[in-house]
Amino acid sequence: MALPKKKYAKSRQGKRRSHIQTSLPTLDICPECHSPKLAHHVCLTCGNYNGRQAITIKTPKKKD
Repeated sequence: MALPKKKYAKSRQGKRRSHIQTSLPTLDICPECHSPKLAHHVCLTCGNYNGRQAITIKTPKKKD
């Protein structure tokens, strides 16, 4: 099997892999409660999506 005669430099490897990167998910602001949420997802704070109540959010019970 063929092997390279010389070692590739790390900068050359970085140039080759320059398009391989991660990006942060885009966040939108919920129009109902104004908290950050993922785009095209239900708001986890109030449960609204596209102007309607999609899920009901359970509130934690208070301990007496």
